[in-house]
Amino acid sequence: MNSGEATLELIRLSVFLIGATALVTMLARRINLPYTVALVAFGIVAGAIAQPLRVEITPQLVLVVLLPALIFEATYQTDFGKLRPSLGGVALLAGPGVFVSAAVIAAVLHFGAGLAWQQAFVVGAMLSATDPAAVIATFKRLRSPRRLATLVEAESVFNDGTGIVIFAIAVDFVARPVGPAEVGLTFISIVAISGALGAAAGYAASRILPTVGDHLIEVSLSVVLAYGTYLVADAFHQSGVIATAVAGIVLGSYGRRFGLSPKTEEALDTVWEFVAFLATAFIFLLVGFAIPLHSLVDVAAPIAWAVAATLVARAVIVYGLLGGWRWARRAESARSLASASAGEVASDEMGLPLGWLHVIFWSGLRGAVSTALALSLPLDFPNRAQLQAIAFGVVLFTLVVQAPTAELVVARWGRKPAVSPDSKARSKRRPGPAGGAEGPEVHPGPAS
Repeated sequence: MNSGEATLELIRLSVFLIGATALVTMLARRINLPYTVALVAFGIVAGAIAQPLRVEITPQLVLVVLLPALIFEATYQTDFGKLRPSLGGVALLAGPGVFVSAAVIAAVLHFGAGLAWQQAFVVGAMLSATDPAAVIATFKRLRSPRRLATLVEAESVFNDGTGIVIFAIAVDFVARPVGPAEVGLTFISIVAISGALGAAAGYAASRILPTVGDHLIEVSLSVVLAYGTYLVADAFHQSGVIATAVAGIVLGSYGRRFGLSPKTEEALDTVWEFVAFLATAFIFLLVGFAIPLHSLVDVAAPIAWAVAATLVARAVIVYGLLGGWRWARRAESARSLASASAGEVASDEMGLPLGWLHVIFWSGLRGAVSTALALSLPLDFPNRAQLQAIAFGVVLFTLVVQAPTAELVVARWGRKPAVSPDSKARSKRRPGPAGGAEGPEVHPGPAS
């Protein structure tokens, strides 16, 4: 195939994917099914029957082309005012929680499925990154509290970055065993350097964009910021995901306050919402194409162990780490409330409602990042086909079982907690931004 035919084939593929995305999404909304699940199912069926794609689904397609758009849009749009009371919880889930999750999955696969420790930990690292896109759509449809949706989305953004770093270290460990101290130092250094690169890029963009005066050029520069930050960090062997996430945070918080015009903000919001939707749809279509169902049958038992391990690991970090943080926050806030005058302690400071832990636990889906990491295993990696099949099986389970049932969990526990009469009275006495009583929390409407 010459270059002209290859270009035409790429255009045909893009049109096919966009058309499939629109049709499948419309159908999914009519039958009240998360569109991400419908897209994965369509990809699996189309890939198995019609073979419409004649393209190699490489990890770079997901990690370099599609993931930066999702990461940047999520962090740029994140309301860190709502997230601030839960930053400690997000840090636990996306930091130590990723290590704990990878270790628990590795232990279960080692003792249950008989995998070697190094290979089991590689699988654990693959499956440590969560992808709650289907659940986020449910949050919007049911008008769940914005703080809950922000917490789940923020955890996903940051543990994507830390999970990819741990995966890279785990793969290197198979070829060159290193000690725990070196692993820890490597991890900290990558996170710190990547974060600094992203902060510098986001700060520079926040100062430059308000001086341009043309919203089309400003949107173009935001695309350069999202992808350029990723590529620069990757060129220095750092984490492009973490760098892009921090750049989006800086532009979305500091940049908005520094002087982005209303027209620019509206253009950025609209363009990036569309780009993120398209990237999400493409990712889940490609996840469906990448999962060969025939290869999963031969490793059904290890997949069952991996599914159980993933659920156990999620329970440990949500109910153990996050639950412990929640208990400490509530105890501290109760002491502060007892010693403070009425109304001085905001209700958000009382920690996460217990029911929200159940939602966060069930929101730990695996998706695009886990699939991309499995595809990125070196060709000569020991037991490569089995490890990939295990990861694909877990991804399929979470998308087919957890995602469709997420609405039941969110409807049952993902609501704003009831407020006692005393708390209402304190809320009325607490002055709002304009000097009056603080009003109720306003929830965003449905995405559609």
